[in-house]
Amino acid sequence: MVTVRDSLERARLLLQMGRPADAERELRGVLTEEPQHAGAHALLGLALVQQDRTDEALEESREGVRLAPDHYVPHYLSGQVHFQAGLVDEAVRAVVAGLALSPEHAPSWELLARVHMTRHDWPQMAETAGRGLGLDPQHAELASLLAIALVMLGQNERARAVATQAVGNDPESALAHWAYGRAALAAGDPKTAAESFREVLRLDPGFDAARDLLVYALKQRNPVYRLLAKLRFRVSWRLLFLLPALPPVIAVFVISALLHWAAWVAESWTTLRLARAKATRLLFEGAAGRVSLLCLALPVAGAVMLGLGIGLGLDVLGTAGVATMALVTPVQEAVHTGSAAGRRILAVWAGALAVTIAVAVATSAFAPAILSLYAALATIWIAAGVRKIFRPRQAV
Repeated sequence: MVTVRDSLERARLLLQMGRPADAERELRGVLTEEPQHAGAHALLGLALVQQDRTDEALEESREGVRLAPDHYVPHYLSGQVHFQAGLVDEAVRAVVAGLALSPEHAPSWELLARVHMTRHDWPQMAETAGRGLGLDPQHAELASLLAIALVMLGQNERARAVATQAVGNDPESALAHWAYGRAALAAGDPKTAAESFREVLRLDPGFDAARDLLVYALKQRNPVYRLLAKLRFRVSWRLLFLLPALPPVIAVFVISALLHWAAWVAESWTTLRLARAKATRLLFEGAAGRVSLLCLALPVAGAVMLGLGIGLGLDVLGTAGVATMALVTPVQEAVHTGSAAGRRILAVWAGALAVTIAVAVATSAFAPAILSLYAALATIWIAAGVRKIFRPRQAV
């Protein structure tokens, strides 16, 4: 016989699995039998807010607190509901009320730390996460949040130590690997950071913010990019008028673009190799392998076109071949952009360049071919602008 307790546990499991509609049906069954069950009302609020039914969720959450005002769980779940609904101040009041009743409840401290993170209140976030971690040293999420706060406070060595603890506590936590990647990046270790962000995306493909930091970590391995970032180099459109008089600046731009292209080709090879290997193929979704295969095929196809262009004396075909090779940059920049809107824009940009190259070959027009080459290599700066405008929603 299925008991109310069994139904509540099943609802909690369904919520953890990201199936709020199924959890809602389970909880409404409980409330049919026990209309005054505070825990069922509180959990139902969480199931409803995850379906974007905010008004109903808040109503159920308030009912749960009304039925059990002296129990910390309805207050904690109310905090979750308000936080997910974007009502930060109300979430703080709810979780503080829960902590007043049960200060040893570590998940409440985790929720409060997340609230401080949305406010960019890093000292409060670090203090709150640290208090929770003191209550439960094995809590990976609290350790991850503390590490992130320490990174933002510039305490990089301590942040890396805490992030290591978080990964050790739960190697399957995307947030733990995110924190470790952030700490590694802050400590000047882009290689380790890139590996961590790849692991984040393996564990949680919807963690869009990890895509942008993966790109950043990969670019940090480029010495020219690091130099430009260190010098806080800013490219103004007015600089275009000075380029003819500044050959060294042109060389820096060209070398940086070529090194980025080479890095993306190397990234494609690494990803494809891991996607095809028996031991690691499950770590990569099918799309990653297909994109990497495409990005390795483009240089081959471009080299063939270049060879034919040289052999047949067709300048347009040869130039189009080099432009085809350069398409690796816009394709990879599109795939590794965090926000969905940004990915769509850069994907359209890459498609437009491919069409322009095809048209140039078909019409024997040299100008579109050479402009496509320059535009493809310059996508690293175009993509940077797109990422600045379309920032991803952080999945933490």
